[in-house]
Amino acid sequence: MTRVIAFFDVDETLLAAKSMVSFWNFRSAGRTGGPRATLRTTGADRATLNRAYFEHFAGVPAARLEEEVRHWYAAYRRGPEAFLSQVLGALIAHHGAGHDIALVSGSSTALLAPVAEEVGAHHVLATEQLTDAAGVLTGAVRRSVIGPVKEELMADLLDRTGVRARDCYAYADHAGDLPMLAMVGHPAVVGDDPVLTRHGKAAGWRFLTTRRGPAPTARGELVPTGRGGPAPTSGSSVATGTGALLTARRKPTARTAAGPWEGMVAAARYI
Repeated sequence: MTRVIAFFDVDETLLAAKSMVSFWNFRSAGRTGGPRATLRTTGADRATLNRAYFEHFAGVPAARLEEEVRHWYAAYRRGPEAFLSQVLGALIAHHGAGHDIALVSGSSTALLAPVAEEVGAHHVLATEQLTDAAGVLTGAVRRSVIGPVKEELMADLLDRTGVRARDCYAYADHAGDLPMLAMVGHPAVVGDDPVLTRHGKAAGWRFLTTRRGPAPTARGELVPTGRGGPAPTSGSSVATGTGALLTARRKPTARTAAGPWEGMVAAARYI
């Protein structure tokens, strides 16, 4: 069987929210005493804003951040509109087809770890926060995984695994993700970004809606995860020089969804 990888952008593509902003708000709400830092969201390019975000975590032990992330995601996933339903339906269908799942995001590997576990991701291509010898975050990142950097990490993964780009799928919502969509044989635009819509219509790409819904296990959908299955981010972290890549030791068992999911049928026909 031909090996296939389905690449998913995360923020506002798989997750309904922006993970970095959602975590920031959760973490800020739990802080007591002292002024709260202001999150910069405009006034610079996306890569600069990405680096500025992670600078706020300088001096935080990586283990503490991981614990805070677990608490954030536990709260986030309980929301009734945590995921985009059609995109999640496509991901479940890819699992059923035996495809590898790769999350690709400017968010950090730490923030995406519980998401990857929930959806049974085999690979996480994301921004790596650097630590000192004591395991304390320095505030620096190896490289922000934004725009063309996503394409570079995807190409590296394809090269190392021997998977052909023309056999693969990609899902994204932002104009900056055009390179990652254009490099695969089966791209899908999520939402109505004008740049992606123009390119997608001209090239005959697929389109998915931004209709929101709950987390997969909240509806009884079966996704191979750490909850009763292998943890997808249990493998070693491999520094690539252009970000970070986490690869699972074992490939989760392919399963199909146990029950109906709104939009899943429409998404599954793309596969």
